[in-house]
Amino acid sequence: MKDLRAIGTSTQFCAVIGNPVAHSLSPAIHNAAYAALGLDFVYLAGQVEDVHSALAGMRALSNFRGMSVTIPHKHEAMRHVDEIRAVDRAIGAINTVVHEGDRLIGLGTDGPGALKALADAQVDLTGKHVLMLGAGGAARMIAFTLAQQTRPAAITLLDINPTLLGQLSGDLAAEGNPAVHAALLDNVTLAEAMSKAQVIIHCTSVGMHPNTTASLVPVSLFRSGQVVFDIVYTPLETRLLADARSRGLQTVSGVEMFINQAVLQFEQFTGVEAPVEVMRRVVMENLSA
Repeated sequence: MKDLRAIGTSTQFCAVIGNPVAHSLSPAIHNAAYAALGLDFVYLAGQVEDVHSALAGMRALSNFRGMSVTIPHKHEAMRHVDEIRAVDRAIGAINTVVHEGDRLIGLGTDGPGALKALADAQVDLTGKHVLMLGAGGAARMIAFTLAQQTRPAAITLLDINPTLLGQLSGDLAAEGNPAVHAALLDNVTLAEAMSKAQVIIHCTSVGMHPNTTASLVPVSLFRSGQVVFDIVYTPLETRLLADARSRGLQTVSGVEMFINQAVLQFEQFTGVEAPVEVMRRVVMENLSA
């Protein structure tokens, strides 16, 4: 944490906004990284209901450098920035705002963070059949990033919400590549999709603390050679990942995506390479406490 006596008129500050926001690990992660590199930055958290005013304040303060945006403001924030990348506009949400001169630049780091987690695990999606469980906000971010930056053979979407499912499948199909299949999630569609899937990406809250014994996928449906990625990171190993590991499958923890998205935000805010291991240590210490 930055020594408060060292905060001065040149100090840049960043913040996470959301509602609620008291649970956020972002201040601990970013401030530890600033301290490790001796950067004249400080990171705060603020519960916000009026997103327009929060971003107007950011625009008015020359040393307000960056903002992390969390639930429920990821869509609303798009209305109040000057520039958004095409992929994030298609997704319909951002989680990062960078103050550049007199402009606010909006972007997302969740999708790239997920893709990096898979790449770091040496998971090659080229020509693979990807099954995505869930069609909500997290699934949109990941699916669009994978569709635009990798070359899977097909993406299959399963969800219990027909509206979300239709919106995501339609928007992905409009991108033209890869092939997109969608179905309402039930025992039959799950079994059929699992019989073809080579990479499974779980994007719902099932299995998240405190309901840690829950999993969408019965152990009997896993097949040799599959990779299972669960974006849930509380607990660090979900029931889904534990079951997959018990069948000898490669697993990727959601904590990797969480760390990666924070690293990407840090680098956008500061312009310097993040101290990844410092940030990882803070995350693991907090999640293991």
